[in-house]
Amino acid sequence: MSASPAPRVPAAAFAVMLGGVSAALHLGKLPPAVPALQASLGIGLVEAGFLLSFVQVASMTLGLLAGLAADSIGLRRSMLTGLAVLTVASLLGGAVGAGLVGGAHAVQWLLVLRAVEGIGFLLAVMPGPGLIRALTPTGADKAALGLWGAYMPLGVALALLLGPALIAWGGWADWWWALSLVSAAAALWVGSAVPADRLRPNAVGGTNGGWSSRLRATVGARAPWLTALTFAVYSAQWMAVIGFLPAIYAGAGVPAGWNAVLTAIAAAMNIVGNVAGGRWLQRGVAPERLLQWGFLAMALGGVAAFAQVGEGADALGLPPALRYAAVCAFSLGGGMVPATLFLLGVRLAPSPTTVGLMQQASSLGQFLAPPAVAWVAHRVGGWHWTWAATLACSVAGMALARRLGQIHPAKEAA
Repeated sequence: MSASPAPRVPAAAFAVMLGGVSAALHLGKLPPAVPALQASLGIGLVEAGFLLSFVQVASMTLGLLAGLAADSIGLRRSMLTGLAVLTVASLLGGAVGAGLVGGAHAVQWLLVLRAVEGIGFLLAVMPGPGLIRALTPTGADKAALGLWGAYMPLGVALALLLGPALIAWGGWADWWWALSLVSAAAALWVGSAVPADRLRPNAVGGTNGGWSSRLRATVGARAPWLTALTFAVYSAQWMAVIGFLPAIYAGAGVPAGWNAVLTAIAAAMNIVGNVAGGRWLQRGVAPERLLQWGFLAMALGGVAAFAQVGEGADALGLPPALRYAAVCAFSLGGGMVPATLFLLGVRLAPSPTTVGLMQQASSLGQFLAPPAVAWVAHRVGGWHWTWAATLACSVAGMALARRLGQIHPAKEAA
């Protein structure tokens, strides 16, 4: 008798994933626009760092509350609301770029709209793991969550690849408007493909009781905090490196076309790590081991990519080709981390509130890291101390992974 085929990931789950990708495009849309923003608005490197990270303000302050709200309003409604907010905010951002609103206060307008986009991003991506878990049959959930873990690098890679060409053709305002249309299209697909929340009241992993009991259940357990902190030290270093890669290569004299391709490939390598992590989890590899592998790859890749001895023309370091290979290894190895953490998040503490806490910690790391790394680069006159930040985050991640490996789901639930 032939073996039964493995369960497939349904089309509705792919709609959810692409909804996350469309949201991540808004996180990745700013790095390729930094040179155009500097030219048109006269912003500096540190201001660019805050524009890069200000989208995380809402997520790092409201993630836990958004998780609680999603338990009440429903995960599908949460994602649709977030995509609608992203559509409107990006539309207004394009109006700022075209000079239709903002005037002399264009930078302030962009900062506010980036914060609003952060709210939309949070509402759009926070329900993702719960929706995919509800929509995917048993046996395909680990692979599906591995695919969901790729929403961020896929969105960022597409933004880094497509953004420079569209900005060169029509300006950064047209880039903002184009992504507004993408979010609107994603919302239409999610609305048509994903069943209404009321059809699956027990499938999303919500807990019984009011919001206060759900909040106590989340903040009173170890697993949500450990997964959230692990996500924070991962996302902080990944966004700091990939987010400033266009500026690093532009400063090194890399042509704009090659700059976009090289940066997009480096970001896309993270997708390979996400998919591979999901496959290895499906085959029974211990989550703690995958986390350790991922953070070790980020530690070694970060040091190899940025460390050098000496300064200026006499500095000694790896050749540019090997440095780029190290950046790719940094991104690829790191991809195993989110794939594993999303699985642990729904296994150890299956609640949208837990995912909200994870998103909040991740956003805090992404908010603090880019300006900090940009400040260090400004003070020392280059990016050659970036490895210290990535190494510190990776060592912390390995220690947290060890603690996560000591948690047993049955005991945690009890």
